[in-house]
Amino acid sequence: MSQNRWQIQKVLLKTTQSLPCAVDLSWTGVSPMFGGKPTYEDGTELIQDSTKSFAKAHYEQHGKMEGTFSGGQKTFSINGFGLRDKSWGARYWQSINWYRWLPMIFSEDFAMMLSIISRDEQSNSVKASGMVLEGNEYKIITNCTVESQWNEHGYQTGMECWAVTTEGTEYNISGEVISLIPLRNRRKSPDGTELQTRITEAMTRYQCNGQVGMGMSEYLDQIIQGKTNRSSQ
Repeated sequence: MSQNRWQIQKVLLKTTQSLPCAVDLSWTGVSPMFGGKPTYEDGTELIQDSTKSFAKAHYEQHGKMEGTFSGGQKTFSINGFGLRDKSWGARYWQSINWYRWLPMIFSEDFAMMLSIISRDEQSNSVKASGMVLEGNEYKIITNCTVESQWNEHGYQTGMECWAVTTEGTEYNISGEVISLIPLRNRRKSPDGTELQTRITEAMTRYQCNGQVGMGMSEYLDQIIQGKTNRSSQ
């Protein structure tokens, strides 16, 4: 299907049935909360230029979801692990050059999130961070790398990752993309230039320390002259 032009047949909308639905889901955190609102040392809120902001505040938490949802006569059960996150405040998707965000969970007491962010166009300033859940405690990642494999469309198909925590513990993680959806955000700059950002959301299977887990690989890249400005990461 073309990414530039989609056609929705009116007949489908006219004949689609409305069905009763119900949701009964329960989320339980298996980790502490991670993140929050950045502040100065005296506790006052950071002053940010909203046009260069990606989020005023952000948090994440690994957990598990149990329950059911139904549509019509069909009921589906859910019992699995995942991660919830929330950002709030002004967001300009074009304020970041590129990023790689990889949340994953292997069990109730082993999970992690790797984040690599480049804010400048030359990628001179790259921030690598994240956390590893060991038991019921997060260990802070001080450095990490992501080496990605790509298909002919420039979408990630897999990745080899490395991370190290403040304790000096190192982790090697392999990822395999199962399915991927490309998203797009567009905005015009004050001078009328159209800015375009691509965000790929990929369900990803991860392996680390002999365990297999699930998660996402979310890649953000700016589109320059029809092509992504992606790095090798």
